[in-house]
Amino acid sequence: MASSPMSARATLIGFTAIVMWATLALLTQLSGPIPPFQLTAMAFTLAFGVGGILWWREGGSPWRYLKLPVAVWAVGLFGLFGYHFFYFLALRHAPAVEASLIAYLWPLLIVLMSAWLPGERLRWFHGVGAMLGFLGAGLLITQGQGLSLRAEYTTGYLAALVCAFTWSSYSVLSRHFGAIPTQAVGGFCGVTALLAWMCHGLLETSVWPVGWQWLAVLALGLGPVGLAFFTWDYGVKQGNLRTLGTLSYLAPLLSTLLLVVAGQADPSWTLLLASGLIVGGALLASGTLKP
Repeated sequence: MASSPMSARATLIGFTAIVMWATLALLTQLSGPIPPFQLTAMAFTLAFGVGGILWWREGGSPWRYLKLPVAVWAVGLFGLFGYHFFYFLALRHAPAVEASLIAYLWPLLIVLMSAWLPGERLRWFHGVGAMLGFLGAGLLITQGQGLSLRAEYTTGYLAALVCAFTWSSYSVLSRHFGAIPTQAVGGFCGVTALLAWMCHGLLETSVWPVGWQWLAVLALGLGPVGLAFFTWDYGVKQGNLRTLGTLSYLAPLLSTLLLVVAGQADPSWTLLLASGLIVGGALLASGTLKP
C-alpha cells in the first residue's frame, strides 16, 4: 500500500521519539544515582509541563481532557505508567541483560499486532525485518554473550514480558483512538508522575541530583521522557505503525553509538554486526513505504 505524504510526515515525526529515546541511557547515567521511580516522577513532572505548554498554545481549557472516555485514560496510563512499573519490577527480580532483552520484544510485537488493525496486512518482509532488528538489539544488549535464563528469575522475566506487551499494545491501541488529540498525552504524563511519586515514597529513599546532574534530569524530562511521548503518539496514530515498530530497533543502536562517542562505552565487533542487522532489518521492513 502506498504511503501518503501526510502518513510519511507523521511517521517521520514519530521517528523523532526513537531518536530521543536513544539519548535515554546517556542522560540516565549523567543524572547520577537517582532511584528509578524518583527519576521517572521527576521526568514525567517535566513532561506534564510540556503538555501544559501545548495546551496553552492551542488555546481553550485543558480541563476538557478530564472528560475523555475512561477507556482512553485507561490506555494512556496503562502505557506510560504500566510500562515503567513493570520494567522496574523486572529489573528488581531478574538480571538487567535478560530483563532488557525480553522487554525489547515490544517493537516486534508492534509489527505483528499491527496486522489486526483495519486495512492493514502483514507481509513476510515486515516480520523478517522486525526479527532481524530484534537479533541486532539482542547482540547489543548481551554484548555477544549467551543468555542464562534461570528459574529463580521467573518473576522478573514475566514482568519484562508484560512490559513488552504493555508498550506494544498501548501503541497499537492508540491507533484506535486516532481522533483523540495528542495534547491529551500531557494529562497521562501528569497522572503518571503522581503515581511514580507515590511508588517512590513507598519503595525508595530520595537521592537528589547535584550540579550538572540537574541539567541531565531536565533533558530527560524535555526529551526522551517528555516530548518523545507526544511525537510517538502522533506517529502511531497518523503514520505507518509497522515501519515505526521496526525502526524502533534503531534506538539501542543509536544509544550505543552515542555512549561510544561520549566515551561511556567501547566499540566492538558486536556493535558492527548489530548495526548491520538492525539497519538491514529496517530497510527490509520499510518495503511498506514503497509505492
